[in-house]
Amino acid sequence: MTKTGKSISNIKLLLLSLLLTLNIFQYMTQTFLDQRGDYRSLKAFRKAECIYDITYFFAHKFLKIGDRTIDQMIQAARSGKQNLAEGYIDGVTSKEMMIRLANVNRASLHELLLDYEDYLRVRGLTQWSYDDPRCRQTRTFCRNHLDSAVYREKIRLRSDETIANIAITLIHQEDVLLRGIIEWMKQQFLQNGGIKEEMYRVRTRYRGYDGNYGRTYGRNYGGIIYGVNGVNGEKPSNPINPSNPINPSNPSNPSNPINPSNPSNPSNPSNPSNPSNQKP
Repeated sequence: MTKTGKSISNIKLLLLSLLLTLNIFQYMTQTFLDQRGDYRSLKAFRKAECIYDITYFFAHKFLKIGDRTIDQMIQAARSGKQNLAEGYIDGVTSKEMMIRLANVNRASLHELLLDYEDYLRVRGLTQWSYDDPRCRQTRTFCRNHLDSAVYREKIRLRSDETIANIAITLIHQEDVLLRGIIEWMKQQFLQNGGIKEEMYRVRTRYRGYDGNYGRTYGRNYGGIIYGVNGVNGEKPSNPINPSNPINPSNPSNPSNPINPSNPSNPSNPSNPSNPSNQKP
């Protein structure tokens, strides 16, 4: 091969190596420590913010000053929103933490749900049934509106019964979204494992011990390429069936150490050849 041909081959190998490196980098950025977008864009977070704003207004307007339920309701609504943001960020390195905090959100919102239901029951107010026309209209409105400013404006002239039922509807819808997040995280864990598994998988691939990178190119040290296929692409010896140290050419039928020339009919040790017939 001429010098020009060798140069072209080297350039091709270099381009292939660069392309492979870019593919590995793209794989790592997409699957390893996925830096998710802004949690504020999540539908669940925006709905949780609506619940918090309604609860803050409701507790301060309709509950008496000094009532411990004011702080408890506000803290439960706050937990349902803040833990979602915390879990979303922690989920980058810990799926377990994200699932746990998402379930904490559910628990806090169910605590808040009971407070609203208790408020309606002990005061003789009506909790709308699922088939109530007011409940159907509220479900549709809450499903299509996620801006907390809209709710802050709408509830100013509403009664405590209406506001409590709006909050109950939002909490039920938020619970469905949180259960969806938990199921999604479960699937992500089943497919990709935890952070330690992802770190090991990406690290081994980057170092050439996994995938086409290791099988095809390996690592080049002093002109000798060490990869999965052995040195310079040669297949390593089979450790399951290594060559026979007695007769490497035929490991299944090694030569007889007593009479190598005739392994099937070795000489009889009880009747050796006559030493007198041997030449000195």
